[in-house]
Amino acid sequence: MNLRDLFCRLKLASQFTVLLSLIFIIGIGLGGFALSQALEHQAKTEISDRAQLVMHLMGSVSSYTNDQVTPLLRTQLDAQTALVPQSIPSVASRQVFEHLQQNGQYKDYIYKSAALNPTNLADKSDLFEAKLIERFQNDRMLKTLSGFRNTTEGQLFYSSQPLAITQESCLVCHSTPEKAPKSHVDRYGAQNGYGWQLNEIVGTRIVYLPANEVLSHARQALFMFVCIFSVIFALVLLLVNYLLKRRVIQPLKPMAQLAEQLCLEKIDTTEVEALERKGLNKIAKRADELGQLGRIFQRMVREVLDREQKLAAQLHRLRVEIDHNQRIQQVSEIEATDYFQKLQRSAKQIRDQWTDPKNQ
Repeated sequence: MNLRDLFCRLKLASQFTVLLSLIFIIGIGLGGFALSQALEHQAKTEISDRAQLVMHLMGSVSSYTNDQVTPLLRTQLDAQTALVPQSIPSVASRQVFEHLQQNGQYKDYIYKSAALNPTNLADKSDLFEAKLIERFQNDRMLKTLSGFRNTTEGQLFYSSQPLAITQESCLVCHSTPEKAPKSHVDRYGAQNGYGWQLNEIVGTRIVYLPANEVLSHARQALFMFVCIFSVIFALVLLLVNYLLKRRVIQPLKPMAQLAEQLCLEKIDTTEVEALERKGLNKIAKRADELGQLGRIFQRMVREVLDREQKLAAQLHRLRVEIDHNQRIQQVSEIEATDYFQKLQRSAKQIRDQWTDPKNQ
């Protein structure tokens, strides 16, 4: 027995329940997938906007330091003998970001000016960041890269921009150790952060944001949607079953019972009339399709009963005629027997003797 046969054997309410359950499973699958994609996209957009905000903030600090603070300090101090780290754009950005991290909302954010050959080894790019720098070097039209990075501390969202040498003033400290200010060499040494060239991409400014919290919120929203949708479906399923039983199945029961009575060889008129009064009259008063069916069924029942009564009357008359014909035939058969003929002759002789004048 296949599934179709099993389904056809179910009652009407069970069939509706199965069909609605299949629709729910398919709907929740497609809807859940579409919603998960939408929520994930929204989460990525939200975290990307946060990363871009931090990136623009650090870029603004670097630009302000390079354009306003550094030139002002150069007029006041001798770069050969005095080095002010706060006048270095990358250092100023890092200091501002550390102050930003003191706010609990940003404590898990990470900002880094990653370079292949940094002056400060704390800015040394790791393998992942080096690949990003290589992509920026190979494609000078590429302005930003973003995505997710898995670490031991969890999944991080990153947003990075190329770090290029666009001003010749940067080469004062990063061309060669011999050309660099003595204060710079004394502080950072003569091994790292040299050999840079104008318009060269030497690193990337990158910010990391924890993605687990944002993605967790998206998953919680998806779970909440599935729960709400499941509750709504359960309520709809109960309501449909209730309405189906009350408005369809229960009204069909007296019709089924009447049809079963009409299929019997001998129709119980009293039972049919009782069933008609019990349910069919009420159904026939409805204005919907079942009411129309009830009225048609009501006319059919009455026609069947009328035909049944006419047939019963015809059968009665036929039985009377048959009984009369049978009696006539039986009399004829008796009259045709020798015994009856002999009795008739004997009776005639007796009548003749009594009517003969000689015997008086």
